[in-house]
Amino acid sequence: MTRRGLILFASLGVIWGIPYLFIKIAIAELSPEFLVLARTALAAALLLPIAARRGAIRPVLRRWRPLLAFTLFEIVLAWYFINAAEQTLPSSTVGLLLASIPLVAIVVAFVMGRRDRLTAINGVGVVLGMLGVAAIVGLDVGGSDLGAVAQLAVAVVGYAIGPAILARWMHDLPGVGVIAVALGLSAVAYLPIVALTGGWPTEVPSTMTIVSVVVLAVLCSAVAFLLMFALVAEVGPIRMSAITYVNPAVAVLAGALFLGEAVSVWTLVGFVTILAGCALVTRPDPRARATSGAGDEAADADAGVARETEPEHPTLDEVLDEPMPPTEPIVR
Repeated sequence: MTRRGLILFASLGVIWGIPYLFIKIAIAELSPEFLVLARTALAAALLLPIAARRGAIRPVLRRWRPLLAFTLFEIVLAWYFINAAEQTLPSSTVGLLLASIPLVAIVVAFVMGRRDRLTAINGVGVVLGMLGVAAIVGLDVGGSDLGAVAQLAVAVVGYAIGPAILARWMHDLPGVGVIAVALGLSAVAYLPIVALTGGWPTEVPSTMTIVSVVVLAVLCSAVAFLLMFALVAEVGPIRMSAITYVNPAVAVLAGALFLGEAVSVWTLVGFVTILAGCALVTRPDPRARATSGAGDEAADADAGVARETEPEHPTLDEVLDEPMPPTEPIVR
């Protein structure tokens, strides 16, 4: 990986690991639904002009059915239930449990008709991942928090379904258009929800809460999306997907350092077990890769070598013209 790739990888790993810290801070003063509204509205305000300038909105709107489904699962439901869960659960626990998304993605892929052959190693990964979740939920989460765990389970399923919809029906659409429009639609959807639930703030939020909302919208949503595209262009989607294993570690460290959240032995055991399970679950079948010739990983490796030997890097304009890369989840 090039020096530029390492910088992008480290930056995105941190940016996608800290949302749970700032959600925890903001949710102390804001309702879950208002936090979604504020975050999506501000992020959409930043990305929609970029998408419009590139002509990336109209082709996305033509596929409004999968667009609405993607928006519902990836943002509308997932972000609300993460916010609601963090009213009870520590931010580090939320980050760890969301690391189980690849395990659910296997089931979602099967239900949606993708019949990839699961190897014995993949099966071991599923079992390990489930044991890791059980270690955190059963031994590190109190009985009174199980409702929040159920809310988080909805977010995990949403984060697994969203990319599957994208891969099947919108894989060739410009990514900046998909995310910008999805964020805008989410903001519009939450306006009446906040009004009907009385979720508006009753007083001006504290400075730290306002900063948290801005960080979530600008840094963790809009900027992170642009960094994701730059990273995929630099190192390829396979190497980029390794960032999934960095985010939970950042979430745990951020919660412990800035919020004083306890890190128990079972937290560490669950963390290591879940990540090991996800690594095995996403490991490709070597026989299928050999049959199909040069697989995705080989293509990424070749691309990585080419990027390391070529002085020129893709510009942001070139990156934004690309379709959405196969990452899960797309937005945090």
